[in-house]
Amino acid sequence: MASQSTSAKVTVLVLAASRAGPQDAVAQLQSVSHKCLVEIDGEVMLQRVVREIAESDHAGDIYVSIESEDLMRGVPFLADMMDAGRLKFVAAGENLFASIEQAANTIPDAYPMVVSTGDNALHTSEMFDHFCSKTLASGAEVAVAMTPASTILEAYPDGKRAFHELKDGGWSSCNLYAVTSPAAIRAAKVFETGGQFGKQPRRILKAFGLRFMLMYKFSLATIDGMANYLAKRWNVSVKVVRMPFADAPIDVDNPGDFTRTEAILKKRRETV
Repeated sequence: MASQSTSAKVTVLVLAASRAGPQDAVAQLQSVSHKCLVEIDGEVMLQRVVREIAESDHAGDIYVSIESEDLMRGVPFLADMMDAGRLKFVAAGENLFASIEQAANTIPDAYPMVVSTGDNALHTSEMFDHFCSKTLASGAEVAVAMTPASTILEAYPDGKRAFHELKDGGWSSCNLYAVTSPAAIRAAKVFETGGQFGKQPRRILKAFGLRFMLMYKFSLATIDGMANYLAKRWNVSVKVVRMPFADAPIDVDNPGDFTRTEAILKKRRETV
C-alpha cells in the first residue's frame, strides 16, 4: 500500500443526516437523536466510520453532512478532530442529492470527492483505500463500489440475499461513491428520491429511466453494461469498482443489522 505522502488525496463526505430522527428504529435502541450516534461494540458508529476513513492513505479533508455542528461536537473524538482541523461540518440538504450538491458547492477544491454514509460501521481504511485507488486509476468521473454476491455468500452462506441480480450474477452496493468533476454531480441526482432502489422499482424508473429499469428487472445486462448505459445517459464516464470484501455492503438499516454488525465487529477484535 502506498504511503500517505505519495497517495493521491480525495475529499471525503460522510452523509449522516437523519430523516427519521429519534423515531428511527436503530436510534430508538439507545434513545439517541440519530442512528449514526448509537454505540456499537463500544464506539459511536459515526466515530468509527470517520476514524477508519481518517486512517486511510487517500483521505484528505473529511466533512460530515449533518443537520448541526453541535451533533458532531457531542462526540468527544469528533470534537477533537474538528479542533485539530482534520474534520469539518457541512450542513445537510433536504435529501441525499441536495446534501451532495450542497457539499460540492460549499467545499473548497471538492474534487475528487468520495461519498460514504454514517452507518457503514463495517467499513475499514483498507476498503476505503481500495475504492479510492481503483477509482483514481480508472480516470472515471463517477464510480460506485459493488461487491459480487459470490463474495458475500462465501463468507455468509445464510446471510444477505437481496442482491441486484444481473446478467453476470448478483451484486450488492457498498455505499461508497465518487464524483471527480462538477459535471459528474448531476449523476448524484438519482439519490433525490432516496437510496433504496432495489426495494423501490418506481425510484429506479424515475432515477434511471424505463430502458434501464427493464434492463435491471429482466437481467438483460452485466454490471459493466449497466454502467456503460448510464455513462451514455449522463454523458460522463462511469466505473464500477469491484470490492473483494464480504463486509463492505453491510450497513445498519435496522435493529437486526445492528445486532449482526456488532457481532461481526466483536469477532474481528477476537481474531486480531
